[in-house]
Formats: sequence, C-alpha cells, structure tokens
Amino acid sequence: MAVSYKPLLHMMIERDISNAELMRRASISANIITKIKNGQYIALDKVESICQAMDCSPNDMMEFITENPEGEDNHD
Repeated sequence: MAVSYKPLLHMMIERDISNAELMRRASISANIITKIKNGQYIALDKVESICQAMDCSPNDMMEFITENPEGEDNHD
C-alpha cells in the first residue's frame, strides 16, 4: 500500500499556503516537504505537527492507495 498526500497539497493550494509557510507553521524541514511531494512515509509526529498547523485530521491530509501487483490490470 502506498501513501498519497494529494489531499494536503490541494488543501495548501486552497488556503494559499506555501511550502515555506507550512514548514514554519508545523516546524518541519524541507526534507519532510520532499517526502510529501514524493509520496514517501513520514513520521507520525510530523503528521501530527502538520495536522495542528493546518487544523485538520490525518484523514484530511493523506490517503492510502492500494498498489496492484506487477502485470495485473485493474479492469472490471
């Protein structure tokens, strides 16, 4: 299963919050922003900091995506 932070990125656009502003508000590093953009896992304490800064829940900022095994189509 993969993680996607697209909901967070969309929320940032809607609220006109830059990467630098999120870093300042949530006290996170540029490395965390890079992980978010690349869909890599981040530590739970960073999720909590971002949620507090954005006044949201983890469900509002990320989603888990089921990955299909190689070669398997997802056609119904």
